[in-house]
Amino acid sequence: MAAKHGNLSINSDNIFPIIKKWLYSDHDIFYRELVSNGCDAVTKLKKLDMMGEYTLPDDYKPCIQVIADPDNKTLTFIDNGIGMTASEVEEYITQIAFSGATDFIAKYKDKTNDDQIIGHFGLGFYSAFMVADEVHIDTLSWQEGAKPVHWECDGGTEYDMDEGDWDQVGTKITLFLNEDCLQFCNEYKAKEVLGKYCGFMPYEIYLSRANTEEAPSLINDTKPLWTKNPSECTKEEYVDFYRKVFMDYKEPLFWIHLNMDYPFNLKGILYFPKINMEYESIEGVIKLYNNQVFIADNIKEVIPEFLLLLKGVIDCPDLPLNVSRSALQNDGFVKKISDYITKKVADKLAGLCKTQKDEYEKYWDDIAPFIKFGCLKDEKFCQKMTDYILFKNLDGKYMTLPECLEVNKIDPDEAAAVDENGEAVEAEVVDDAQDGADEKKEKTIYYVTDEQQQSQYISMFKAAKLDAVILPERIDQPFISQLEAKNEGIHFARIDADLTDVFKAKTSKKAQEEMAAQSEKIEALVRKALKNDKIKVKIEKLKNKKVSSVLTVSEESRRMQDMMKMYAVSGMDMGMFGGEGETLVLNANHPLVSYITENQDGENTAMICEQLYDLAKIQNTPLSAEAMMKFVARSNEIMMLLAK
Repeated sequence: MAAKHGNLSINSDNIFPIIKKWLYSDHDIFYRELVSNGCDAVTKLKKLDMMGEYTLPDDYKPCIQVIADPDNKTLTFIDNGIGMTASEVEEYITQIAFSGATDFIAKYKDKTNDDQIIGHFGLGFYSAFMVADEVHIDTLSWQEGAKPVHWECDGGTEYDMDEGDWDQVGTKITLFLNEDCLQFCNEYKAKEVLGKYCGFMPYEIYLSRANTEEAPSLINDTKPLWTKNPSECTKEEYVDFYRKVFMDYKEPLFWIHLNMDYPFNLKGILYFPKINMEYESIEGVIKLYNNQVFIADNIKEVIPEFLLLLKGVIDCPDLPLNVSRSALQNDGFVKKISDYITKKVADKLAGLCKTQKDEYEKYWDDIAPFIKFGCLKDEKFCQKMTDYILFKNLDGKYMTLPECLEVNKIDPDEAAAVDENGEAVEAEVVDDAQDGADEKKEKTIYYVTDEQQQSQYISMFKAAKLDAVILPERIDQPFISQLEAKNEGIHFARIDADLTDVFKAKTSKKAQEEMAAQSEKIEALVRKALKNDKIKVKIEKLKNKKVSSVLTVSEESRRMQDMMKMYAVSGMDMGMFGGEGETLVLNANHPLVSYITENQDGENTAMICEQLYDLAKIQNTPLSAEAMMKFVARSNEIMMLLAK
């Protein structure tokens, strides 16, 4: 076979049905495309006036009219823009994918710029055939001596064109809707869709119903808030705009007004909403616009993923859109926009923390999920925000990470002791052997995940004049793991991870050796009573003589257990994770502990061991259903013994 070189050909009989059906995923988008074309036509005419090639009438008012006619099953779009000659209709309409906007820009590139020219691909007009069996165009060009043109097509690949009777500069497009799409000539449906896609287009859009005397309704706001200078906008305007656009009755916490001209053009407003995390989804809405034309909600290539939790609008005429304007080309420019938005958010938050700390603290509980999620998702954002993340301590005071590192720098010798009633007294002297541990403890930040569940530990911490931060949300665990990884020397430990020497009473070396020896025997006793050979048991003299037992779980083991449970297969026995890393600390200063050490073979010793474990466990984590039933039954049994 001889070698051959040629050109690919496209048969319009085959491609046109595809365009009609698949050009856009949402059929109602034809409203946007036809109105956008009308806006482009107006923009072109105004630019010709600016260049001195055309003179606009004194009473000229640029606008787009949309007329719904349910009786005749038509929709009509009228603009008073540049219009077309017969040759331009043939060039721009009959040639699919030939863009009149692109041609206009190329023709006048030395005299004007392409600001506010929306069209790029020459396909928007054909969206009309997704809903119409037949489309008519009546148009009159701005050019002197131009004759009106009438063009019509029944949805096939043939058209008819002749001289028309349209007598005003501009274009009228009439859609004869098919039976499946008659909803679009309903004025209420038209108003809904126009509001969605065209609510902020740059020229006034009026909707009316044919054959009525009612005045046309203005659909859009031609100068939305994001197009204004931030210094010109009031708080009331920001709040009103938020409520109007996002239909949210609550007032936003605060907002960031984006206004950038170089190296790309971007404007917008990002709102931090007040969210009830118990009842509401924290998914927000970012509306993306191009020259005030609605493109889509939450385009992930442009908006950083963590900011999709916010509500806002972004208008970027420089965005490289694909043919349907419903997705973005994933290129370096888009990444620059995303990075800019991230930087602006970080700068705003850092500025609030530095200059309006009181206000920042009021917002913190609401904005914390955004910031922590952002830190997990974006390394640059995390670097900028690390020093402006707030942690709430046990007294409800907010502290930054650097401030957290300054607390708990208490030498054990200076820690407050507590008497048998748990009240603070003058500090006891603790072995100097612990001094070497101070440096290591300086960068340990203790935290609480459940203030009610861990109340015993909190009480012990407060009595010892130690502090901890409250981290109750699920996102907090991966968040603190990241902080540890990014900040060398910083370690987070839950307050039940260990009992430091601050909580221990003064003991001699001989007494410590005796307790260590007892611990081995009691550990065997407790393991047998609990039928648990994983748990460790230690006997210590605690300063608070009211505390009989405390359960500690090493931070590493608990985090591993939490991670395993998170990824556990449905139906897996969670009991398999129990006991790992647990240490039951028995207070040698408590009578119950003295009883089991002195009566290891006693009739009730095993029952008391179980009760001591459950009392410690219940202050650490909720008991399982079975364990709770046993605990209640055992408590009743113990009370019966007391009643005898």
